Amino acid sequence: MYESLHLSPHLKMVPCQKGKIRVVKQRMQMYNSPHRSALSCVWTVWRTEGLGAFYRSYTTQLTMNIPFQSIHFITYEFLQEQVNPHRGYNPQSHIISGGLAGALAAAATTPLDVCKTLLNTQENMALNLANISGRLSGMANAFRMVYQLNGLPGYFKGMQARVIYQMPSTAISWSVYEFFKYFLTKHKLENRTPY
Repeated sequence: MYESLHLSPHLKMVPCQKGKIRVVKQRMQMYNSPHRSALSCVWTVWRTEGLGAFYRSYTTQLTMNIPFQSIHFITYEFLQEQVNPHRGYNPQSHIISGGLAGALAAAATTPLDVCKTLLNTQENMALNLANISGRLSGMANAFRMVYQLNGLPGYFKGMQARVIYQMPSTAISWSVYEFFKYFLTKHKLENRTPY
């Protein structure tokens, strides 16, 4: 039933590689960002904050990926049981199930994403409003700061954009995965020698 769960051991490496890139991307996307290029951003962050700045949200990223992927896979499998009980190759069911699974996982993990973004960007205005001098570190501190500044609604800022981003991405990913699984299985069965 859960044959797609074999992908989960790779969850540990993804945040490590993507985390460094996200720090640069998010800092360049900030309003009034002083960085004019990715290289300049890397250099400035490295020089002013050190190597640790690229890993400040690493535990938050790991903490977010585990529930995201769990919700994502379980929801996909559940929806496939509902709309495609015979588990045949059915592109429409894979797209619908994949999109809805990604949307639910994205919505459920938005609070973690908000905290991760705050840790990555170290946004000056937010730090000043919370009377924090220096750098914000740690997931617990990020959770406290988000609540202090915006209350409960603060944890869900950007949820709609996150869901809209994830839905097509996961729909496409699942449909491509299911296509290749079907194609390779069919090819393997056709080339099998009879006994």
